[in-house]
Amino acid sequence: MIYTVTLNPSLDYLVRTDLVRLGSLNRTCGETLRPGGKGVNVSIVLSALGVPTRALGFIAGRTGALFASLLAETGVEHDFCRLREGMTRLNVKISAREQTEINGAGPAIAAEALDRLLEDLEALGPDDWLVLSGSVPAGVPADIYAQMLRRVAPRGVRTLVDTSGDALKNVLPYGPSMMKPNREELDELVAGAPRRLSELADCVRGLQRAGAQDVLLSLGAEGAMLVRADDAPLYLPAPEGRVVQTVGAGDSMAAGWLYAQTRGLNAAESLRTAVAAGTAAACCGWLPGREEIERVLARTAAPREV
Repeated sequence: MIYTVTLNPSLDYLVRTDLVRLGSLNRTCGETLRPGGKGVNVSIVLSALGVPTRALGFIAGRTGALFASLLAETGVEHDFCRLREGMTRLNVKISAREQTEINGAGPAIAAEALDRLLEDLEALGPDDWLVLSGSVPAGVPADIYAQMLRRVAPRGVRTLVDTSGDALKNVLPYGPSMMKPNREELDELVAGAPRRLSELADCVRGLQRAGAQDVLLSLGAEGAMLVRADDAPLYLPAPEGRVVQTVGAGDSMAAGWLYAQTRGLNAAESLRTAVAAGTAAACCGWLPGREEIERVLARTAAPREV
């Protein structure tokens, strides 16, 4: 089973409009309401690929009830802790000439609710993956992901971490199986990431010396780099395609990587699958299904060593 943790999931209200005029009435030409949050996105793509997954985290209020209902429609198993106060946040994604996002704050998470989630992780074993994805909400300890890794590490649970800032830095000593930063997150972590691929690979090696095992570095439209502990770094540019929106592209890349691991694919094929899944998300308008990913994968080149 692949478990995903989303501390602050959301209802994502995606709207399309030709132009946003501030201070004026704007009308949409298309709108959709979907369950969101980085770990949730990973679970949705994994489920579409036929991989067993269960989403964990917190929901609250009437928006939380609607979130759970919409997530159930995707086929994703979930076991969210229902908070007594507050409401699951509503995020507005506006697609016009540029993409604009307005994200809600989300509910306060009580200490006893966090303790329950930590206890739930006791059920995980060496055949499982734990995906810790997204930012840490205000009021939650900045080392919460480190606490989770510390709890599951003795049982051999494999872990993928996709977060930023202190939350990312705090997990390094606990040896996450995979870290998936993007260029901006790496830049923040090392106070100035280089641009050249060879220098980026050296920079990522520094994360491995600090504790990370494998690193999948997302480079946006430029593709991705995979740096494994004992292998030469691999780089793969993203295949060409018309980008519709980028929400969930990084999460789809993580799901593609995890899917490849469940299939026993080697490093090169795992990177191809990850990049194809991320590209498919950017080009299809939301999270991709198996068919969208397979179409992009068919025109995705083999990676090269850096």
